[in-house]
Amino acid sequence: MTGAAWGTPTARGIVAAATLGSGLTLLDGTVVNVALRTVGEDLDASLVQLQWITNGYFLSLASLILLGGSLGDRLGRRRVFVIGTVWFALASLLCGIAPTAEVLIVARVLQGIGGALLTPGSLAMIQGAFRAEDRSRAIGAWSGLGGISAALGPLVGGLLIDHASWRWIFLINLPLAAVTVWLALRWVPETRDTRALDRFDVPGAALASLSLAGITWALTDAGGSATWWAAGIGVAAAVGFIVVERRTHGPMVPLGLFTDRTFSAANMMTLVVYAALGAILFFLVLQLQTVSGYNALEAGLATLPMTLCMLFLAARGGALGERIGPRIPMTFGPMVMAAGTLLLLMAGPDAVYWRDVAPGLTVFGLGLALMVAPLTATVLAAAPDEVTGIASGINNAVARAGSLLAVAALPMAVGLSGDDYRDPGVFDASYSTAMVICAVLLVLGGLVSWFTIPHRVRTPDA
Repeated sequence: MTGAAWGTPTARGIVAAATLGSGLTLLDGTVVNVALRTVGEDLDASLVQLQWITNGYFLSLASLILLGGSLGDRLGRRRVFVIGTVWFALASLLCGIAPTAEVLIVARVLQGIGGALLTPGSLAMIQGAFRAEDRSRAIGAWSGLGGISAALGPLVGGLLIDHASWRWIFLINLPLAAVTVWLALRWVPETRDTRALDRFDVPGAALASLSLAGITWALTDAGGSATWWAAGIGVAAAVGFIVVERRTHGPMVPLGLFTDRTFSAANMMTLVVYAALGAILFFLVLQLQTVSGYNALEAGLATLPMTLCMLFLAARGGALGERIGPRIPMTFGPMVMAAGTLLLLMAGPDAVYWRDVAPGLTVFGLGLALMVAPLTATVLAAAPDEVTGIASGINNAVARAGSLLAVAALPMAVGLSGDDYRDPGVFDASYSTAMVICAVLLVLGGLVSWFTIPHRVRTPDA
């Protein structure tokens, strides 16, 4: 089959379908934090339940995203993409009508499963459907338009929460998903990996999910009656996952990739840095609403400088990494992010946005833009060409797992529980401690890069 050429109606339809699909997951990722306080008040949710509203999504997404990619390669990327989009829409409907916090948590887990089917397919469809000479341009358009989706999320979410209902941040996904499915069926050709094995690593996916669930439960419920049981199950499942992946023909995670020092170090750095990133976004939006008196729209728009830095400067960060090598951007990017995090300590009672919030988020965004593209390039360069898709998926899953574990552990670590997120005095003190911990994590990530990432990364195939 001849691939699609850039500039044709088919090419525009493919990019539109892939962008709208990935935009669904990006939009949800940026608006839910904005809605947490409102959801908590409406559903009388505890802090632990708010954590699970966030973590339920990341749990299923992080543990199943590699399986979703494998299903697309074997069964057809468009088919799995469409199934994931429909699944995501139905789960969004359940989120939008959820009568209790418990139902919303279950719906968010289901949303994550849909996202795990949908997310890998959005890029894989472009990779499989375009001519080789046009793929870079198509991927660039997909990435840029996806960045716009992420930037619009806080604005759209804030408007819906303040002027309609928090439920509409989920219900708006239904018409968007319908358009996505129509575009995919109308314009996207079916592609699959003819070299892929017919068998799926279902035991690996199940053990990965059980491990993350057990560890997350233990961190969230630290000190509770089920903490040690959950931790034991999580650790046992993690050990079982390693054993299964070593023995399975065609594993979900080829453990041999981690014998490369650079690949392992880049993923370790990803885990630490994205743990800090997830925790910062969770705490900051609640801080602005609980302590600083911002409404949902104001809290959502507050994070816009970070998104704009990524949108306009991430490509320049990638170019810098190509020119000078990844070590310096991957070291100083997290260090700059740590400086921005400490500036966010200014976001207290009666915070003035331009003085107390925007500077910290801008500095943080500059560091993030400096780091992201060199990190991705390093992960891909450290893996053989035939498994770069798997390597990218592993790094994506590690990033989401880092956020998941940080949001689970940090509130309890800084002394928050129950309804403390509604008490400005209690939350403000805990917020300051959390920001300092996040800054330390970011510095640690920078140090990992400095001591383990080489100036130049040679591919294993070179």
